[in-house]
Amino acid sequence: MKNTNIPEEQFVKAAAQFGTPLWIYDRATIEQRCKEVKVFDNVRFAQKACPNLSVISLVRKQGCVVDAVSAGEIVRALKAGYKGGCEKGKVPEIVYTADIFDKDALELVKEHNIAVNVGSPDMIQQLADAGVKSELTIRVNPGFGHGHSRKTNTGGDLSKHGIWHEQIKDCVKLAQANGMWITGLHMHIGSGSDFEHLASVAEAMCDASRRLGSHLRTISAGGGLPIEYHEENKGPHIDMAAYYGIWDGARKKIQQSIGHDVHLEVEPGRYLVAESGYLMAEIRAVKKQGDNLFYIVDAGFTDLVRPSFYGSYHQISVIARDGRELNETVDAVVGGPLCESGDVFTQEEGGFVVTRKLPKAKVGDLLVLHDAGAYGAAMSSNYNSRRYAAEVMYTNGEMKVVRERQSFEQMLQNDKIIEF
Repeated sequence: MKNTNIPEEQFVKAAAQFGTPLWIYDRATIEQRCKEVKVFDNVRFAQKACPNLSVISLVRKQGCVVDAVSAGEIVRALKAGYKGGCEKGKVPEIVYTADIFDKDALELVKEHNIAVNVGSPDMIQQLADAGVKSELTIRVNPGFGHGHSRKTNTGGDLSKHGIWHEQIKDCVKLAQANGMWITGLHMHIGSGSDFEHLASVAEAMCDASRRLGSHLRTISAGGGLPIEYHEENKGPHIDMAAYYGIWDGARKKIQQSIGHDVHLEVEPGRYLVAESGYLMAEIRAVKKQGDNLFYIVDAGFTDLVRPSFYGSYHQISVIARDGRELNETVDAVVGGPLCESGDVFTQEEGGFVVTRKLPKAKVGDLLVLHDAGAYGAAMSSNYNSRRYAAEVMYTNGEMKVVRERQSFEQMLQNDKIIEF
């Protein structure tokens, strides 16, 4: 197998020991990616990409703090060892970033003194009404966006995310009227950033800072650091020095304007975990549909939804379970077991099914989808009453379970049959 630190025999062994479908994470890859982004003053892991407790704990041990976008993610962060608190002059270990508060989130923010990155003006008043008075960060929508898919574009007037740039001063007045100060700016407007676009984002940050004034102490570059999913383009990663340089340049302009130092934070999710993750499935049928050959595997979009949702590409490897050489290739469509025509891993955005040149395989062989650590297990579902797959981590030469496969009893435990 190409583009992996994990020996092929470990995949075969894991399939026999833990069954399929199976998520596999490589510890070394996560640690390396964490090191690469340490050029920033602060690295805040966007745990929504991969909220497994062992993954969050590993990222914490690398010196990264964490972002939470729901009450459940606050609970996960606390469970993984992070602490609440937003003391002046200290980097908060947990920041709640969202466009609304639900009841659970607001209660947890108050109970654990969680720092908040506000995405809607209404949240400021809701914090005050709950008796919370703290320094705030605001997420700004600068009026434009960018992303590898329309569904990942998080800026512009058709995006629900963030506070519209023209409302910054109104938010400052609302916060001050309630005894709070806005001391941070956050700007994330989509994934798959390129440097030309990034320069526009950084300039928008400078513009937003002028409306905030001298209380500003932190700016966040958000996330969106890309990885390369196509194996033929694999090579050196994003030029981190250049990426940092654009944001550091913006930071220096802001510092010159307001007259004091500003903390520069980045919020990667995909970049830290995507390449560490693999979804391994077993080929359960090989069949012809007209002129097309199909490999039907025991994983579906209930496990990895990205190809069905975005038309996303993932490198695919095939492992012969019996150890034979795989010298012959075929053009094949890879589909899952769900009763949906969209349950296909080889498709493009818009639902167009395509073939992939793959080794000639047979029933019982293993099929591995690469670069699946971000928005993989995190977006799994119980559709078709399928159980959540187990998750393991490759660490120190062995596979360790970090999430047991869901049992049928666990899947049904909250259902109730009423009397009729």
